[in-house]
Order: sequence, then structure tokens, then C-alpha cells
Amino acid sequence: MLKVLIAAVFLAMLTSLLMGAGYLIKDDSQSKRLLTSLKIRVSLATLLIALLLYGFYVGELGHG
Repeated sequence: MLKVLIAAVFLAMLTSLLMGAGYLIKDDSQSKRLLTSLKIRVSLATLLIALLLYGFYVGELGHG
């Protein structure tokens, strides 16, 4: 279950990255969507690191 959650968060990060790239290309300089996309991506990255650390701590992502 943890591996599926990690994969889902990673895919959400990639989606946010692609959306941010689209906003960078399409939007004007006054748009806040690029900044919002960055905030979401940073939050997802923090969540991903926390999930990875938890997985290693409980032994679900360790060797074997």
C-alpha cells in the first residue's frame, strides 16, 4: 500500500511539473498559477520524502 501511495505522489509531482511548464509558456507575467504550481510541487516533494523515510524506518522499503 505504501509503494502505491509513493507512486501516486510521484505522479502528482510530475503532473504539477508539467502544468507549471505549461503555465510558464502560456500565461502572462501577472499570473499566479505558476507560483501555485510550485507551492504544490514543493508540498508533494516534502510528502514524498516523509513517505520514503517512513517506509525505510518501518522496514517496508528496505532490503529484500
